[in-house]
Amino acid sequence: MLNHAELAELESSLLPALERHHLRLLAHGLRTLQQIAGRSRGPAPDQGAIADWVRAQPQIADDPAFAAAFSTQLGAAARHLAAIATTPGLALDLSLAELVAWARRQADARVAIIDPVRTPQGDPTP
Repeated sequence: MLNHAELAELESSLLPALERHHLRLLAHGLRTLQQIAGRSRGPAPDQGAIADWVRAQPQIADDPAFAAAFSTQLGAAARHLAAIATTPGLALDLSLAELVAWARRQADARVAIIDPVRTPQGDPTP
């Protein structure tokens, strides 16, 4: 779970709303995967360990469809975090600051591909 200070750190990133939402999802995924693994360093747990942990959660034990979907999403988060990790294969080593930096680079890359709108010379319209 993310604590209030960590959530505040993510919100203070000044990223657009969609990027902040994606960042929160990844951060929650990171903390959940660390909890599943029982450690905060190293590779993410495999899909089997994720599925076992999800099935053991009493809040979702009675909803196998949700448990399956949640397991799949956590597996996708693990793969995404592994791709973001600065050290290959060590997804759980990511810090929130590294996730924020990655999200900023992603947002900057999206903005960079948009050509500035040019108005005819002398046109006062911005």
